[in-house]
Amino acid sequence: SLPAASGLAEMGAHWIHGPSPGNPVFSLASRYGLLGPEAAREENQQVEAGGHPPLPSVTYGSSGKVLNPEAVREARDLFYALLASTRAFQGSKEPPWPSVGQYVRAEIARTVPTMAGGQEDARRLQLAVLAACLKLECCISGTHSMDLVGLEPFGEYVSLPGLDCTFPGGYSSLAERLLSDLPEGTVLCNKAVRTVHWRGSFREEGDDGGRVFPVRVECEDGDVFLADHVIVTVPLGFLKERHQEFFQPPLPERKAQAIRNLGFGTNNKIFLEFEQPFWEPEQQLLEVVWEDESPLEEPDADLEANWFKKLIGFVVLQPPEQHGHVLCGFIAGKESEHMETLSDAEVLSAMTHVLRTMTGNPDLPAPRSVLRSRWHSAPYTRGSYSYVAVGSSGDDIDVLAQPLPEDPRDPRPLQLLFAGEATHRTFYSTTHGALLSGWREAERLNQLFQAPVPA
Repeated sequence: SLPAASGLAEMGAHWIHGPSPGNPVFSLASRYGLLGPEAAREENQQVEAGGHPPLPSVTYGSSGKVLNPEAVREARDLFYALLASTRAFQGSKEPPWPSVGQYVRAEIARTVPTMAGGQEDARRLQLAVLAACLKLECCISGTHSMDLVGLEPFGEYVSLPGLDCTFPGGYSSLAERLLSDLPEGTVLCNKAVRTVHWRGSFREEGDDGGRVFPVRVECEDGDVFLADHVIVTVPLGFLKERHQEFFQPPLPERKAQAIRNLGFGTNNKIFLEFEQPFWEPEQQLLEVVWEDESPLEEPDADLEANWFKKLIGFVVLQPPEQHGHVLCGFIAGKESEHMETLSDAEVLSAMTHVLRTMTGNPDLPAPRSVLRSRWHSAPYTRGSYSYVAVGSSGDDIDVLAQPLPEDPRDPRPLQLLFAGEATHRTFYSTTHGALLSGWREAERLNQLFQAPVPA
């Protein structure tokens, strides 16, 4: 959470997805009194949003007009029905298509003749809305294209009930509250790790007769930490890029293969602050549809000219009394990574162009400031979060989560443990998945420490 405009900008996690008793992030936040009154309402905790929060929205088309809500709803209902139908292929030996994207597009192509009562203009509009729905799904899945997301395992992901909610004091308020419970000096920040040596016999320097440790953590600044156990929580994007030199000896091939198999993409945010809102007070989501697009046609590959067309629209930060007049745009994939290479002025200019085009108002005032995330450029993340890619499965997530050494009878067990969202089979890509994975590995160590010592 960073200060921005008159409030906060969440550069990372934005919402508690599924704020209900089964969500540990929600339970902790409730216990610490970090949530607003809406989140505490029982009826809000029971809403089945399916990962797509129903915000009051307006949909702008590239012709500069607000699109017919009925036509938008019809296309969106078809898309969500198709997404729901992907669950039927879970566990299937021969799914009809390798990816979610190919399956959804094939079903759309099959439905086209009956769409919009056969009227060509209305049908083109519905196809454009469906193309926008696919872009939104790319943001949710953290991928460049739904063609990269495996169809068979897609249904394993679990959405918790509850209307997604935010932290009034910022998502960081939860981490800060947890930190405040720990003894001072427990957490050491800004200590970049160069190499984790394991399966070794390491002693404190100059302590020849002292205790031997199997793990040696070597930092970029030369500092060294010896340990019996290390829980590794770095993002999958970092592991994909660095695992070969980060671990010595290298990880077993089975785990290295799981790292290669699983998907990891980029979803970025662009915050725009305005002097005055051009949107209505009740509108919480401004959607963007390029009316010449269709999911049945290849998107334009010219990133430089068209990167901003991958933007799905803007969430209005609530409440304005706290945040000022701020829109938060979401953009995923290669276009999102290209955005990271541009200057603030270039991004601001492109966003101004999008908003003037959509509203049909060439004189719409430009935003007064821009702030964006750059998750792909960040050296210790290299993207946002994981997905189960074509050619991988939930089994790869379990392999990634498996501690090392692999032999449970090893006299020095649990040297390397693995946590993080990419190690949770049903809640990958979420903060609650990350939290649960950390608890899982802590409990693994608790069980080891409580085990009776062999006679």
